[in-house]
Amino acid sequence: MRKRYSESDHGPVEEAYLAAFTAVAEDAGVDRVLLREPAVAGFIDFGLEPNVDGHGLRGLFPRDLTGYHDGASVPLDTARELLRGMLRDQGAWCRLEVDGRFTAHVGYDQYLYLASSAPPDRAIALIELSGLFAERIDESPFLWESDDPPARAADRAFWDEVVALVSSRGPLLLEEAFVQNASRWHRLTPEWIEQVRAGLTPRSQLLLWPDLSTDLRMVRRELRRALRHRLANVVPEDELGVLTDRYLFRRRGVTAALAGVRAARVMPVLVDEDRPLAAAVLPDPDGVLRARWTPSIESSAGHS
Repeated sequence: MRKRYSESDHGPVEEAYLAAFTAVAEDAGVDRVLLREPAVAGFIDFGLEPNVDGHGLRGLFPRDLTGYHDGASVPLDTARELLRGMLRDQGAWCRLEVDGRFTAHVGYDQYLYLASSAPPDRAIALIELSGLFAERIDESPFLWESDDPPARAADRAFWDEVVALVSSRGPLLLEEAFVQNASRWHRLTPEWIEQVRAGLTPRSQLLLWPDLSTDLRMVRRELRRALRHRLANVVPEDELGVLTDRYLFRRRGVTAALAGVRAARVMPVLVDEDRPLAAAVLPDPDGVLRARWTPSIESSAGHS
């Protein structure tokens, strides 16, 4: 369904789009949808409207975004508010799907695309009564597709490899990419591997990196070198052992980024700058890999 606006009016037109979404979903007998390929705004954003604090997810998910991940099931009311945030370009994006029955997403062109296995006549009549124009098309130009080979599953063989790497190299850094443009970080030691593994977000992409460095002078030099190209990414560990990540755009931000830090690691910004020791994606409990991560990062056993 196309709209004649490049951004939401935050008013009657927006409400008409939400009503269209509801009508198509209800005709398909849908009261819950799955989140697919969820994302939040990255460090560079080309949206038409400014992102808001919390990516438009405040009140829908906890501040740490627990429950916002690929495959999560949400009621239609939550899905509607997610769609509102996407129409407003507030920072979060995802597809809303029920396999074989229903799908909804906002394209990069800010058009709303709806598909249903149910006859659309009633929903289209309601949409047109609201003053919107519904255009029937064969398929959305923004359907997910990838020519890349399937990602590696984080199965028993993967975790055996993780255990072996930690045993041979000492503590390592695990990046848990739970949505596009957002990661959680864990420091793996032999006694913590299973506890960390048990708490990982479903369908996350896992990247294993060398450990943090306590040589903060070296880290500072690496950051300043990286900032010659105007952008750097660093993972610091504070005095309480909390790991975060930060993007820096200016050299004068280096001192603040390392204040109160006991260890840190400069991370690659582009995938061809460095390779993780191992990379995989969490399968579902039945062992099937359903997450749609593009395997753009390959592991390198020769990493030093």
